[in-house]
Amino acid sequence: MSVVLHLSDTHFGTERPEVVEAVVALAVQQQPDVLVLSGDITQRARPEQFRAAKAFVDRLGGHLVAIPGNHDIPLFDWWSRATRPYAGFLAEFGPELEPVFRTEDVLVIGVNTTRARRHRHGEVSAAQVDRVSRLLAMASHRQLRVVVVHQPAAVATPGERHNLLRGHAYALRAWAAAGADVVLGGHIHLPFVLHRHEGGRRLWVVQAGTAVSARTRSGVPNSVNLFRWGEAVARSPQAAGVQPTLAEHCLIERWDYDAQLRAFVLADASTVKPDRP
Repeated sequence: MSVVLHLSDTHFGTERPEVVEAVVALAVQQQPDVLVLSGDITQRARPEQFRAAKAFVDRLGGHLVAIPGNHDIPLFDWWSRATRPYAGFLAEFGPELEPVFRTEDVLVIGVNTTRARRHRHGEVSAAQVDRVSRLLAMASHRQLRVVVVHQPAAVATPGERHNLLRGHAYALRAWAAAGADVVLGGHIHLPFVLHRHEGGRRLWVVQAGTAVSARTRSGVPNSVNLFRWGEAVARSPQAAGVQPTLAEHCLIERWDYDAQLRAFVLADASTVKPDRP
């Protein structure tokens, strides 16, 4: 089965070298099959920042699925923002702004929720929702079905509602109906897992904190997420009590950076069973 490593908001240009090395060490230890990078890869969309970010992810292993965040569009270079807003991203992570990756065990669908006309807020169009729904509807029974956005599709507290993805309610309903299991995001530097019921079906919205940047929130360390799907759950030492024969469980783990240990440590884990007919 599959192990997915989810990073967000690396903000290269503000990265902490010791945390960068700790993520690399975690990836060497965990050997992810898929690496998901959910936007804000750079701080100011500069070529050298994109190059540094690409060199970093190349060290992590796994098939890369990356989407841009609002910080990955030039802020002060108005001509580039208007005429070629994603040039830096595409040069290192292209040619797709909305990549799709499939194996027998996992389907990962990227959605570009940034807009050059917006500095911060994101949105998802009806056409994007329909595209993702069609891809989800073609997924096999055994695939973990993952949708990746940048801005959050749900938030844990009312104070974060202004950061919600525009069009999130329609998108969650449609994607749940089409079979999504997990919607990944970043943007707000707050990690959490929310269980949602949409149209009579369960899905989980999972947010990542900032992986390596110094731009952490007060009291919230750098963090990344790991997903273990199916038989990968049974192989995990964190999966105590999970039957190895239950191949349709997903273990969602949050790993936080411990400054004293200079390493990422397991901070939270929950086992979920995605809905299947």
